[in-house]
Amino acid sequence: MPKALWLLVIGMAVNVTGSSFLWPLNTIYIHEHLGKSLSVAGVVLMLNSAASVVGNLIGGTLFDKIGGYRSILFGIFITVLSLGGLTLWHDWIPYVIFLTVAGFGSGIVFPSMYAMAGSVWKEGGRKAFNAIYIAQNLGVALGAALGGVIASISFQLIFLANTLMYIIFLVIAVYGYRGIQTAQPKQTNILQENGPVRNYAKLYAMVTISAGYLLCWVAYVQWQAVIPAYARELGVTVGQYSVLWTVNGALIVLGQPIVNRLVRPFEKSLKIQMMIGILIFIGSFFITASAGEFTGFLGAMVVLTIGEMLIWPAVPTVANELAPKGREGFYQGIVNSTATAGRMVGPLLGGIVADVYGMSILFSVLVFLLAGAILTTAVHDRKLKQAASLQEKAL
Repeated sequence: MPKALWLLVIGMAVNVTGSSFLWPLNTIYIHEHLGKSLSVAGVVLMLNSAASVVGNLIGGTLFDKIGGYRSILFGIFITVLSLGGLTLWHDWIPYVIFLTVAGFGSGIVFPSMYAMAGSVWKEGGRKAFNAIYIAQNLGVALGAALGGVIASISFQLIFLANTLMYIIFLVIAVYGYRGIQTAQPKQTNILQENGPVRNYAKLYAMVTISAGYLLCWVAYVQWQAVIPAYARELGVTVGQYSVLWTVNGALIVLGQPIVNRLVRPFEKSLKIQMMIGILIFIGSFFITASAGEFTGFLGAMVVLTIGEMLIWPAVPTVANELAPKGREGFYQGIVNSTATAGRMVGPLLGGIVADVYGMSILFSVLVFLLAGAILTTAVHDRKLKQAASLQEKAL
């Protein structure tokens, strides 16, 4: 990998390590320490994610306008200020406000990180996005493990640890990212490349694949929103639940070479890779529904992790391939905002369904949504194939 990509990988790992101190424990803190219901916790997480959606779209646009270096610094600065406030004031109202602002700031950062990764190693293709994805999950593994230990000592220290990690990320960005990417090529719009028919097909593909991506995230985010409280009711401790995310991150970091070999037959078909991943997602929720103790949740997490290793890196790769020149940041913003929208809708939907109808109905709803994601993934490139066929006939 190029040196510039290594700097991005290190920064992403530090960034996610800090955020992973808190996000797996958000629902537990709101539910147990602040005394709010799961539905209310879902609303708070929805506000955080809604702010991140806005941040994703703004961050992607900023990348195209002012470059990745300044957009990343802007997002980190906002996040550090909000986390500093959360460290000092984390009662109910301040918690909601600062968590929402932190979502906006961190949302600005992610599209620029992905767009910069694609720009510094264009010949690497999906390898650049795989590297960023692995860095994220290394951060998840470290942050969740350390977060569980810190929370067992004092939940108050979680906020301070999160802030300190973001300050380290700020230092890395200031001194490491200045020379990576300062300008984008001249921008083109969706009608300027390959003709309107071809680009309509690209836009259709982007919207359709994003719809399936959103549904996958609605299901996946239940592991951060509702399932923690469900596991607690079955006797799983906070420390044990943090271990699940450590296993998730460790499997992704250590198992990526194995998965790369397994998907080699599908190297030219990201669609098939993603559909297999979604089917594996469905299997993981069947296991979760029947889990009665920690080992059951551990098995479900292992299966879930295999599925996400097939899905998550594939979508930004597709977006990078579809993006017009000079609009890579905006398209990565769409991808990240779609994922964040899933994280926004998911906690609220999961909390309401679990509170009103119970966990068994929730698991049925999640399987139904994932079936919808398989359908959208299967048809997303239909118009691209039609456009390619028309182009061949015209020649």
